[in-house]
Amino acid sequence: MTVRSVRPSAESKPLPLVMTAPRRGKPPRHFADLAPEEVRDVVVELGEKPFRAKQLATHYYAHLTRDPEAMTDLPKATRDVLTDALFPPLLTAARRMEADGGTTVKTLWHLFDGAKVESVLMRYPQRSTLCVSSQAGCGMACPFCATGQLGLTRNLSVAEIVEQVRSAARSLADGEIPGGATRLNNLVFMGMGEPLANYKAVMGTVRRLVAPAPDGLGMSARNITVSTVGLVPAMRKLADEGIPVTLALSLHAPDDDLRSELVPINTRWSVDETLDAARHYFEVTGRRVSIEYALIKDMNDHAWRADLLGEKLNARGRGWVHVNPIPLNPTPGSIWTASDPAVEAEFVARLRGHGIPTTIRDTRGSDIDGACGQLAAEEDE
Repeated sequence: MTVRSVRPSAESKPLPLVMTAPRRGKPPRHFADLAPEEVRDVVVELGEKPFRAKQLATHYYAHLTRDPEAMTDLPKATRDVLTDALFPPLLTAARRMEADGGTTVKTLWHLFDGAKVESVLMRYPQRSTLCVSSQAGCGMACPFCATGQLGLTRNLSVAEIVEQVRSAARSLADGEIPGGATRLNNLVFMGMGEPLANYKAVMGTVRRLVAPAPDGLGMSARNITVSTVGLVPAMRKLADEGIPVTLALSLHAPDDDLRSELVPINTRWSVDETLDAARHYFEVTGRRVSIEYALIKDMNDHAWRADLLGEKLNARGRGWVHVNPIPLNPTPGSIWTASDPAVEAEFVARLRGHGIPTTIRDTRGSDIDGACGQLAAEEDE
């Protein structure tokens, strides 16, 4: 039996890896960029009492608002001075699309300098999840990824990421998503960009989100997932942060030959080096690592690759990892399309046969260009 195989080079020419974000103007200073003591310093510089800082924090993180009209416990003159200085508008909703009966909402945001990012809010019966962007574009050059083909525009600031979260949390709290008012439970850094290439801002965001009220949203770090294509030094640095977020590794191929084309960062750090760093994360944090694997028809979905992946994971121990095969959003006429259902089932069965916990990732929003980067690409066209 002949096993058909296609390569990324059949569809597109490789783009260069971009590890350093281009220099552009910084976003205006925002409340969410500042630590509590820094907020107090700004408040005092503006001639206000230090306790106003905690009032602002309560409004922003607990009430999820930056609207001065809602801050009725502050004198009007005071609230105008403080909000003008600390809450500049950073994100403007340019386009909003809904799917799944309104329980999946994708928003295209315009930033202060015209850069574009996307976020996706997904509500399920027992939980809600927001997928946020950490960069405008991406420099990792993965050929099957819409964002990767855009190239890297710039890193986002802490506040630009936090504002995506606050906006979604407020939408849920206000009952704008079908199902009644609720809280934001989970956050995944799986939108536009490579989170670990914007390490400082991503970790600054995580600290804001896990800080207890009123200095943060009080989220559980265990409900925050940080994804990476495999920036090995940053993966090891993340392990030492003492913040038990979930690490998700976008692997997509178990062999260096194919992965170096699918995920070009593999030319810097091999599959084995990347899996060693993932195992190290588990050993330090005790948090099981997720392996993300986009199943692409006739490219990386062969049974022998499932076996190789199972063998490589088991060689590093048992119980440390979970695999999420992801059916790719179909693209008619392209090699970047989902595996046949029978092939997908065989791939999953092979992994489970190696004792690897494996769950097909739920894909939502395919009818609204659910993969991040698609709306931004359409607008550029």
